[in-house]
Amino acid sequence: MKIAMTGTSGNMGREALAQTMELKGVTLVRVLLTEKKKNNKLAKAYKRRYGDRIEIVRGSVADEALCKRLVFGMDYVIHMAAVIPPRSDSSPASSEECNLRGAVALVNAVRAASPQPKYLHISTVALYGNRNEKHPFGRVGDPLLVSAFDSYAMHKLEGERYCLEAGLASWAVLRQTAMLHPNMMHDNISDGLMFHTCLNAPLEWVSSRDSGYLIKRILERDEKGEIDGFWKKIYNIGAGEKARQTGYDTFKDGFSIIGGSAEKFFKPDQLAARNFHGVWFSDGDELETLFHYQRDDPTDYWKEIGRNHKLYKLGKFVPAKLIDLFLFRRLRAHPNSPCRWRKDGDAARTFATFGREAPPKRWTDVKLLSKGDFGDFNALRNAENAKKRGLLLSHGYDEEKPMEKWELSDMRSAANFRGGECLSGEYRGPYEKLTWKCHDGHAFELTPYTVLRGGHWCPVCCRPVPWDFDRLSKDSPFFAQVWYDSHEKDENAVYGYDKAGKATMERFDK
Repeated sequence: MKIAMTGTSGNMGREALAQTMELKGVTLVRVLLTEKKKNNKLAKAYKRRYGDRIEIVRGSVADEALCKRLVFGMDYVIHMAAVIPPRSDSSPASSEECNLRGAVALVNAVRAASPQPKYLHISTVALYGNRNEKHPFGRVGDPLLVSAFDSYAMHKLEGERYCLEAGLASWAVLRQTAMLHPNMMHDNISDGLMFHTCLNAPLEWVSSRDSGYLIKRILERDEKGEIDGFWKKIYNIGAGEKARQTGYDTFKDGFSIIGGSAEKFFKPDQLAARNFHGVWFSDGDELETLFHYQRDDPTDYWKEIGRNHKLYKLGKFVPAKLIDLFLFRRLRAHPNSPCRWRKDGDAARTFATFGREAPPKRWTDVKLLSKGDFGDFNALRNAENAKKRGLLLSHGYDEEKPMEKWELSDMRSAANFRGGECLSGEYRGPYEKLTWKCHDGHAFELTPYTVLRGGHWCPVCCRPVPWDFDRLSKDSPFFAQVWYDSHEKDENAVYGYDKAGKATMERFDK
């Protein structure tokens, strides 16, 4: 078995490489590393550890010629490379290079190869956009409502759509959820990113270790011919009920390592009220049933991080005010912090993040999902309960009907629910493109699978720059059912960038 991998310098990629190398049938793994100096050391370490079983290719994943070299002669291509926040926030161009142009170049290389390798594309939960206590559960086929100014999710959405529409012989898209990894604490104390986290954001954590193990299990079972029905589908990578937490719980577990808590270090109005991303997966059991990869418990994993970084324990002996003075005050002043946006008069980002209502300043005024303020938390995070209570989003067609029995009437129903039309007069299968029209009159071609099971829609209206979901939701029940969980119907805002790259917000009347 010969495998090409991107993203092996990242947390999931390192684990995937290490665990894949445990398979006796793997004779060669060809990995792509960028030309960054820090990767020189990593490349040497990989060669020392794996010898002739690994081949290092250096360069950008957006280089089409390099991608052809990377995938030549491979049985599998696993695309894990990503520029994630906060780097994607500070360098949208880097995000576009890796998350969009890189995905396009790699898919093109796979498509041109003969024979074609099987392709695994790692996407992201960020495509689903902001969720809260009103609809904490999501699944494949839900609307993709990328949060305003989220370059990472914006480029990943387009990269995923390109993969889905490329006509590859064997592919699978795995939407990665929030991921715990050994460097969690360190990676979140250099930027204002942590303040983007909403207290009631539903976060389903999976460890980088389990994510890497999932890749190993996919390769292992596919080599044995056990998962033919796995390919040509989208899946959500989650970790089940035990891993369903909220933003508040994440602060609680993370800060407990240094003897703190959200209440000790923050005021609630310093944290975003919306425009984040995160969702609990009602369909996360699909991958678990196939591969049995969900092993780590998030609470235990945080404790493991604390044990492996003994320096953090010193925080228990430092007064909270001093930690705030020397750490969190600096982060709140960072250009990527909502506090800084308010201070600088950045109206676009501030409104996108907080809306009209000023968030509570006192913790006693905050309603928390995990503390039972919206009902029993354990009952709320049970996926079966969500299904029984009708809390899952509608997709606009008969979802009980197997994909093999889809027909043109299902396409028309789904399009109507999105405020548009299916213009094609014949249905030829889930992977045969149809012509659609959105309510703005844009005609476009997408496969039924990409629309109905992918949640994608008009490539012009939902590109998504500018972020125009206030307007789109007025004519699309598909978007409206979740958009109005955190937005008022008369906000009428369109978010974007000016020529200098500054965040903008315009208003429209309707």
